Amino acid sequence: MNVHAIRAIYIFEMSRAFRTLTQSIASPVLSTSLYFVVFGAAIGSRMGEIDGVSYGAFIIPGLIMLALLNESISNASFGIYMPKWSGTIYELLSAPVSFVEVLLGYVGAAATKSVILGVLILATARLFVDYEIVHPVWMVCFLALTAVTFSLFGFIIGIWADGFEKLQIIPLMVVTPLTFLGGSFYSVSMLPPIWQKITLFNPVVYLISGFRWSFYGIADVSVALSLGMTLLFMLACLTTVWWIFKTGRRLKN
Repeated sequence: MNVHAIRAIYIFEMSRAFRTLTQSIASPVLSTSLYFVVFGAAIGSRMGEIDGVSYGAFIIPGLIMLALLNESISNASFGIYMPKWSGTIYELLSAPVSFVEVLLGYVGAAATKSVILGVLILATARLFVDYEIVHPVWMVCFLALTAVTFSLFGFIIGIWADGFEKLQIIPLMVVTPLTFLGGSFYSVSMLPPIWQKITLFNPVVYLISGFRWSFYGIADVSVALSLGMTLLFMLACLTTVWWIFKTGRRLKN
């Protein structure tokens, strides 16, 4: 294991984030705070409880997940796309590092930044609504697991993209709509029966449900199923990355 290579990539990516704190940290936290103001404080105060939890507190896991998914994808995709765009990717490919070490550096840094952002949003939420965390250990596990999984997904997008525009297509056109329709602002049980079944085809439902369970002990689907679906998606991403480095597709051309 080339620890020096992992450390070099990791530090470089983290340094880039700290050089752009306004874009990397401040902007997502501010955007999510506006959701808390509008949906949590303003609208939430006029709505009843959902499964025994106030509406303002109920949407916290969904809003954190919304920011976490987008930032994980954005950080990882931009991190690997820039070497492709500048041509320095060939130096990385010719260096004595394996794809595992490259992944640990890029994905590790992207996941770290996303977890930091999630913690900051969680702390900011306390300014607007009261909440409790019933299973704090599981909350940290779901937070870290989701950050790593979608950083892997973002890494794949960064390799696939051949222009800056494509870096935003999947997050804006796919991930964000799925997150809004995945129970961020409501419980799946509130939907008509037919839509409850259709919603189960949305993978983000399982992420939000498991994360919300760690807060309040309530879930739309089985916690074991939520964990299993997340691990399955991670495995699919790892397999895809392995295939990309094995074939060189989108890396060497």
